[in-house]
Amino acid sequence: MSDLIEGYLGKTVERKKSRMPAKLDYIQSATGLILGLFMWGHMLLVSSILVSKDFMYSVTKFLEASFIIEGGSPLLVSIAALVIFIIFITHAAMGMRKLPGNFKQYQVMKAHANNMGHEDTKLWFTQAFTGFAMFFLGSVHLYIIMTHSDAIGPYASSDRVWSEWMWPLYILLLLAVEFHGTIGLYRLCVKWGWFDGNDPKASRAKLKTVKKILTVFFLVLGFATLAAYMKIGMENAKAGTVGQKYVPTAQVIEYKTTGRIA
Repeated sequence: MSDLIEGYLGKTVERKKSRMPAKLDYIQSATGLILGLFMWGHMLLVSSILVSKDFMYSVTKFLEASFIIEGGSPLLVSIAALVIFIIFITHAAMGMRKLPGNFKQYQVMKAHANNMGHEDTKLWFTQAFTGFAMFFLGSVHLYIIMTHSDAIGPYASSDRVWSEWMWPLYILLLLAVEFHGTIGLYRLCVKWGWFDGNDPKASRAKLKTVKKILTVFFLVLGFATLAAYMKIGMENAKAGTVGQKYVPTAQVIEYKTTGRIA
């Protein structure tokens, strides 16, 4: 009965305001922070292909815990992807609470934002749109990683990007993730006053500058990384070697050396 009363009135039976909205806001903020920091780390890891194929292969094997398990275990990557997927869905569910429920509500919010001319309010609309896109694009990507964690590497990832036509999805996902993530982290800092200091207004201006710099940096890094995978994928397609597993340079040299001695 208490839940029913709280649901209708937004107050507990003791006539206190419900704390549920605050708790849900906290969950949304916490999951958003985890996902935002994860995406930055993820981008740095996948961009290892820009250094070399061997380096990207080493990073992949490290994530598969090859330093503990001989040869590594892709299952660990699947588990990590599943955890991120659960956090991702939880964050999306929390965010949906604040989306307009019908066109009339959208009109009111849009008119209010245009009338105020408030930049942060306009950023919210960008974040809402990119979040909606990410719900579909990100779910596809995470599902693929969960079910094909053994197909991650310089060649396997490149073949997926190019020969399996994933690059259009990744372009859209990259744009959505970087805009949504940087705006989200900026709004978190403002909401919880993490860097307010003695002059919150000046701090907000600095945070906006940092946000713009990070957006540009990760977009440039992301597109450069995607271009590298597409290039390798195209080369594999032309050579007819799609599906071939990558063999590190050190192993190739060792194999050739052993062959000469024999």
